[in-house]
Amino acid sequence: MDQFALNAIKARNCRQRPDYKLIKVTQINPSIGAEVEGIDLSQPLTADQFAEINVALNEHHVLCFREQKLSDEDHKRFGRMFGKLHSHPYHAAKAKAIASGDTATAAKITMGGAGDDPEILYIKADETSTNVAGEGWHTDVTCDAEPPMGSMLYITQVPGGGGGATMFLNMELAYETLSPTMKTFLEGLTAIHNGGKPYTGNYGVPVPAGGWPESEHPVVIRHPGSGRKVLFVNYGFTIRIPQLAPHESDALLNMLFQHCATMQELHCRVQWTPNTLTLWDNRCTQHHAVWDYFPAKRFGQRVSILGARPTA
Repeated sequence: MDQFALNAIKARNCRQRPDYKLIKVTQINPSIGAEVEGIDLSQPLTADQFAEINVALNEHHVLCFREQKLSDEDHKRFGRMFGKLHSHPYHAAKAKAIASGDTATAAKITMGGAGDDPEILYIKADETSTNVAGEGWHTDVTCDAEPPMGSMLYITQVPGGGGGATMFLNMELAYETLSPTMKTFLEGLTAIHNGGKPYTGNYGVPVPAGGWPESEHPVVIRHPGSGRKVLFVNYGFTIRIPQLAPHESDALLNMLFQHCATMQELHCRVQWTPNTLTLWDNRCTQHHAVWDYFPAKRFGQRVSILGARPTA
């Protein structure tokens, strides 16, 4: 590890941690992730409980709540405490396919997780799967002009033989571990994020009428909760940096993707158990669903919270 990265990690690990009175918070790794106990998400939360969860989310970015028995409405009620719920682009694409009579595309999108509730995305894999949602490092739906501020995945069925973990990485720390010269260079740049890269390129969903969402966001953003700077590019959606020549853009993005994916000090791993809900701050994390359990089954559902347009 170079000195720039070592200094950044030391500074984060030595930072004073918050105190909690209503919940128990146990970090998974010093850099990212925590287990939260003392909360029943099937019941409405008090304002004080929610305030402590918010503090923990700003501190750890990924929060894991185990042994939760949740209905769809319980799941969505918890999400709405953070804001209006987000609807995945799959739902809009499915509606367009149905309206045009394209039943084959509508069925494919339904298989991809878009059921009848536009506020829920189903996450499922079994012996018939040829790919799984979230395989590969990404930040959720950054192709949207206002990407989700957070997502909460509730897993009810886990592979019987193990596996199926989700890896997370801290994008605040990814920025902080870069050299001062690189930080300065990146802060003047933007990047294009396109939904066609994963949805058609990886999952084979036909391009809907009007195309997939595409948006331009700063490469370095300011987190509205913590005030810290965040590296905001990801392999899943980011396709180019318009201020650079194509070969320069490719080289820079590939370097940043490798920096995030290979620097293990940025990462944590959540191993799922049945009825676990994991909440992550989508503004300052990436995640990667590990598909190491074929042909076993894994099932859950995701609710995401609408965010604001990222700002430099």
